[in-house]
Amino acid sequence: MSEQIIYHIDVNSAFLSWEAVFRLGFLGASVDLRDIPSAIGGDVKQRHGIILAKSIPAKAYGIKTGESIPEARQKCPGLYIAPPNYGLYENCSRAFTNILKEYTPVVEQYSIDEVFMDMSGMQRLFGDPVKTAFDIKERIRRELGFTVNIGVSSNKLLAKMASDFKKPDRVHTLFPEEIKTKMWRLPVNDLFFVGRATAKKLHKLGVYTIGQLAGADPELLRMHLKSHGEVIWNFANGRDFSIVEAAPIPNKGYGNSTTTPFDVTDAAAAKLVLLALAETIGMRLRKDGVKIQVISIGIKDREFRQMSHQTVLPDPTNITKEIYEVSCRLFDELWDHAPIRHLGIHTARVKEEGELRQLSLFDHTDYRKLETWDRTIDRVRGRFGIDAVKRAAFLAVPEIDHLSGGVSREKRTVDYEKLKIE
Repeated sequence: MSEQIIYHIDVNSAFLSWEAVFRLGFLGASVDLRDIPSAIGGDVKQRHGIILAKSIPAKAYGIKTGESIPEARQKCPGLYIAPPNYGLYENCSRAFTNILKEYTPVVEQYSIDEVFMDMSGMQRLFGDPVKTAFDIKERIRRELGFTVNIGVSSNKLLAKMASDFKKPDRVHTLFPEEIKTKMWRLPVNDLFFVGRATAKKLHKLGVYTIGQLAGADPELLRMHLKSHGEVIWNFANGRDFSIVEAAPIPNKGYGNSTTTPFDVTDAAAAKLVLLALAETIGMRLRKDGVKIQVISIGIKDREFRQMSHQTVLPDPTNITKEIYEVSCRLFDELWDHAPIRHLGIHTARVKEEGELRQLSLFDHTDYRKLETWDRTIDRVRGRFGIDAVKRAAFLAVPEIDHLSGGVSREKRTVDYEKLKIE
């Protein structure tokens, strides 16, 4: 067995499992959502109406994550839809990650429900790595009430592939000597980094399994798929040199987007949404002590057409007003007056705070005053809550949250008293 030991831990149907455990343990529910056709879904009225997680019985009806709730209900009219509660899910994620940190200090949070662990050398403390994986899996189920899959291998790629084998509540190994029998027979679209478009191109080349990809000519793959072809060829052969990152990797960019509660048909309403997005981005930048120099906006219209536009600023900034005004200028240059259902602001070229701003004879803006104002507002919100200070412009349009983007406010908590809990 390889000296390097990597685990990939994946919570089974995370959002739905966490919701089920909470309802059973804290709300006195008699029905386990995991045992009936059920799903976690967004609010159709708020136009977030997609399936976020599904139970195994729901999967039997052909319900898929990411499809719309109306489509899911056509397949299963009796499908129970529970609203998302991201505050709960973040607490559950933190709880199981804290257990994992008792086994190794090198734990990488890959997503809210996926974690990598570098267990290399830990067998001296805990014994056989596969047995330890079973012990961790059983401990999570016993103490927290939900199940996980654990993949065990010698690198991150193979560990992740292993955890995706038969579910739920399993431990699987995929060491280099097992690749041929366990991985090569799988369809090529099961390989990490092979999406639908890449799979179609591979099929045209006569590549249908991971084994066929592993044996393909890398030059041919590079010709048709460029550098991506070389990456997935290495993956098919089990090669991955990335390390488990215990510390979070610094952000390369900050962004927020939101689906609007109604079709936006006038510039004033659109710019109010942009202001709400700029507020949250500015707060995050200042909290992390960084500035950005590239701003882009994205628009998705009612027909789901997407368009974007960006610019490079002369100086890095984390000032809300500056981010907002640049976003509005980009919006005016981009928008074709089609009704809007989704808006976003994204940034790049992250710089550490401290860089001096170049002075201009034609710019009389008091940037120091704006920075002081923003930080004062941040402190007030930090002490008294995010609604302690709200711009007057939002009072006339209560449908638009004055701090938009990311996980919206209604998804962070759920009023369970209004729900029928059986």
